[in-house]
Amino acid sequence: MDYRQAGVDIEAGRTFVEKIRDSVARTHRAGVLGDLGGFGGCFEIPAGYRQPVLVSGTDGVGTKLKIAQSANKHDTIGIDLVAMCVNDVLTSGAEPLFFLDYLATGKLEPDQLAEVVKGIADGCQMAGCALLGGETAEMPGFYGVGEYDAAGFCVAIAEKSEMLNGTQVNIGDAVIGLASSGIHSNGYSLVRKIIETKGYNWSDKLSISAETEDLTLAEVFLTPTQIYVKPILAALKSDLDIHGLAHITGGGLPENLPRCLGDGQAVKIFRNSWQIPALFQWLQSQGEVPELDMFNTFNMGIGMAVVVAPSKVDQAIAYFEAQGFIANRIGEVMVGERSLIFS
Repeated sequence: MDYRQAGVDIEAGRTFVEKIRDSVARTHRAGVLGDLGGFGGCFEIPAGYRQPVLVSGTDGVGTKLKIAQSANKHDTIGIDLVAMCVNDVLTSGAEPLFFLDYLATGKLEPDQLAEVVKGIADGCQMAGCALLGGETAEMPGFYGVGEYDAAGFCVAIAEKSEMLNGTQVNIGDAVIGLASSGIHSNGYSLVRKIIETKGYNWSDKLSISAETEDLTLAEVFLTPTQIYVKPILAALKSDLDIHGLAHITGGGLPENLPRCLGDGQAVKIFRNSWQIPALFQWLQSQGEVPELDMFNTFNMGIGMAVVVAPSKVDQAIAYFEAQGFIANRIGEVMVGERSLIFS
């Protein structure tokens, strides 16, 4: 008996490494030391910082992976993995430097996971960070055939004196909502429950909106998470006077937006200040989901919230629209205790 008979294929692992070598190489950026294949990835802290602070984040994609595996479509799920991490560290005002991944599967299929890593590399390029390393675990008996899980890890850097930590936010500041690209990577257990309960298949094409009428349900719900890094980093270096950032993930606006506030502050959201995308309206109708549950589960069309000085609202909206985002003034900071109020 040998390792292969026990379900672990060493040769498949070597084949996989060769398949991802080019994907990793195209994410190279200044600071990377060494090449693929070492026991650890090395990165040199950039020069020019007086008090550099490293900001780290980790996340996964959740049960969105089940849709990718059901549809046998794996080329964008890696973008989600990167996005969930880099958007989080971005809220501190930090620039992502490098990314690590962990992929676990029941039986290593090099072509399948190479597609996942290609997506990770795409996401890293969008965020301007290096894919510094990773780990692939073949775990027969733990995952079924064709199944895999993915976890991501990101390290970013910021100047200590320039970090966003809630102290910069003032009463009366405006909240600008930047549009999401769809569901992003949260709430998929509810999405899958609705689809399965209504008897739909992921290969079905439904008239959810004009933009999705030629797409299957799988293609619609596998739309990758928007990465906001480059336009927001540029905005932070401009005169837009950004005071806070909130990545709208699990828990939606009610849970995530107050996280960027200071002590004694709350935020009022103007419920009708943006158009909730048709996809969320369709899910709510199909699942008969109460509106509060929708807001507590999904981003409802707002992927990132930007807190700015009131005098900069028009300038900030014009900037983000020029970057290709739909942007709206959706609320304001008020006196309160780290909570969110709809008006």
